[in-house]
Amino acid sequence: MRFVSVEDHDGVLVLTIDRPPANAMDLALLEEITECVGGVADAPPAALVLAGTPGVFSAGVDLKSAPTWDDEERRRMAALISSMAFAVYGLPCPVVAAVTGHAIAGGLVLALCADFRVASSEGRYGLTEVKVDIAFPRVAIGVVAAELSAGAARRLALGAELCGAQECLREGVFDELTAPDAVLARATGLAAQLGGYPAPTYAKTKRDLRGATIERLRLAAHEDGFALS
Repeated sequence: MRFVSVEDHDGVLVLTIDRPPANAMDLALLEEITECVGGVADAPPAALVLAGTPGVFSAGVDLKSAPTWDDEERRRMAALISSMAFAVYGLPCPVVAAVTGHAIAGGLVLALCADFRVASSEGRYGLTEVKVDIAFPRVAIGVVAAELSAGAARRLALGAELCGAQECLREGVFDELTAPDAVLARATGLAAQLGGYPAPTYAKTKRDLRGATIERLRLAAHEDGFALS
């Protein structure tokens, strides 16, 4: 069974995660997202939109499956989260997250990997890994540190509490909020606008903004025993 679909909207690819009820990330879903993003990297579109389903972007790691994983499966989970985050963060094309609802833990990390984040005005958001005793892979926490202010990263990652959309907007987690039923359309429109800019210049500017962080993430993954392409 497939949980990820990719559709072309006039040159903008929309990657939709659909694993009911909460788009929680088990190993199969992480593998599928990573595989799809790898395909996008091989032939970058004008722009990419990352979307969830109505009411939920992703609840992060599947907390029903995780307790049953052995050490090798836990290591595989950390490696896949690292690969997913690294692949999305390094895409040369514009990437917009259509945060269609709740985005928690690894789900919020995925949204933070995008260039811009359009979120539902309804939903709960946060980095709850500490509360549920799941350590951040260093690539994931590296993205958090790079994309948020030091204060916002500290409050979200160490506080481990869920926040509302307005608080996330103030903290710089999201770039804009809209009504729940307008998130995907707004994100796709923004992606089309960004995709209309000269692609080589956009890619270079993004690489210059993120290049040093990407190399730090690559080194951190290597030290953790994960090979990233």
